[in-house]
Amino acid sequence: MAIQPSTILVYVGLDYVGDGLMKLPFLRALRAAYPHAHITWLAGKGRTVYAGVLAPLVRGLLDEVIEDAGIGSRWWELLFRPLPGRHFDLVIDTQRRVMTTLILKRLSHTTFISAAAGYWLSDIRPPQSLAKPPAMVRQILDLIELATDREARPDAPLALDAAIEDEAERRLPDGYTYVGLCPGAGGKHKCWPLENYIALAMRQAKAGRVPVFFLGPDERDWENEVRDAVPAALYPLDSGASPLLTIALGRRLAVAVANDSGAGHMMAAAEVPLISLFGPTSPDKFAPVTPNLTVIRAQEFGDQDMQAIPLQRVADAIDRLLAPPH
Repeated sequence: MAIQPSTILVYVGLDYVGDGLMKLPFLRALRAAYPHAHITWLAGKGRTVYAGVLAPLVRGLLDEVIEDAGIGSRWWELLFRPLPGRHFDLVIDTQRRVMTTLILKRLSHTTFISAAAGYWLSDIRPPQSLAKPPAMVRQILDLIELATDREARPDAPLALDAAIEDEAERRLPDGYTYVGLCPGAGGKHKCWPLENYIALAMRQAKAGRVPVFFLGPDERDWENEVRDAVPAALYPLDSGASPLLTIALGRRLAVAVANDSGAGHMMAAAEVPLISLFGPTSPDKFAPVTPNLTVIRAQEFGDQDMQAIPLQRVADAIDRLLAPPH
């Protein structure tokens, strides 16, 4: 049975930038489900980027962020009530450590939802036939669906400051078809070969499109090689550019290509049509959640190495996404 809470608390341990980007669909779905609720994000064991670099992005999605709360780690917390004096209509526990869940059950609440211990500590449980989905984002979206009794839809709007939007427009002006290329990743084993990205960029320039490379701090040594090969390409990110600017720039693209990476999740947050390349990592676990996603796996071509993905397959996917509707 669906519940209609006025106050909601969501518990996490902590959030780094990658965690915060991956959890954005959960936040958007929660706000879409409860547009008028007061939503508190509680980071019990550390800091959260929702109180830092991503704070402007979750304006309107969260009403309150509490970080470094010191809640959920020590057994003696079971003897006390966390956040004394506060009551929440709905508490959503996004982690699965049983002792932490037992501590969170001490919060004053009306309804408590948690997947820990196979949902046995949760006030609402799914059918026993429901299998644990491999994707972390899908697992926490399931918690929203338990509360609402309907499909979680991550379509609440993301807020971006007008100044950031204006800066993105200055760097990528109107009037061009931009194709975003994100060749980096947290590990080289997740990277499609740079020469393939360069060849792809050359094809886009020949087709009258503007290739746009998104290079992070770890890929700066690639820039000269790319500039020499593709003089028409743009490089709109400065050293130390914020994720918010990257997302704003992503909104100005016609299509983007990315590895399994943080940049890929930023493109997903921008909701640009995204071609996501996977090899040794699993898209079932790590694919971004975004409305227009094309996943290409190296395994389709007989190997898990990223270089197994043919250049032509990715080029064809771009052309298909940019083809005019019939």
